[in-house]
Amino acid sequence: MEVPAVVVAYDPMWPVEFEELRGRVDAALRGIDHTVEHVGSTAVPGLDAKPIVDVDVVVPRHREVRAATVALTGAGWRHRGDLGIAGRDAFDPPADGCYHHLYIVVAGTTAHCDHVDLRDYLRANPDEAARYAALKHGLAPLLAVDRSAYVEAKSAFIKELLERARGQAAT
Repeated sequence: MEVPAVVVAYDPMWPVEFEELRGRVDAALRGIDHTVEHVGSTAVPGLDAKPIVDVDVVVPRHREVRAATVALTGAGWRHRGDLGIAGRDAFDPPADGCYHHLYIVVAGTTAHCDHVDLRDYLRANPDEAARYAALKHGLAPLLAVDRSAYVEAKSAFIKELLERARGQAAT
């Protein structure tokens, strides 16, 4: 499965793709306490992004992580560990589905809050979303040669946005 290495204009089909993924995840996790959230740039209407839907499977407690991992791998996702980010478990998609990022996170943890706080802040602040899109377009050439450099180059800006989001929420 080829991983898209471009930043594209917002696609109104991304929420539709997410809903299809949610249905598949919910079916795989039947009987396991969880929610499924659309996170990342494709969850922000109007925001340019890599055409990769990000999905958080949110479990209420750490003890559900193992059961969710077993269920997802049984349904075709491939567990990748935390990929260097504590508090989340990453998965490659099943071979018969569209490419997406899927993570298991525990509700209220840093990994979960970072995803939700950033998404909600960008949804509520279109000027910040436009700044983020401009940064991503400027960094897009890195995607084809060094994806980790692309992620690293965005990290200071994302940290700044999260600080603003949390400051805004505190007022």
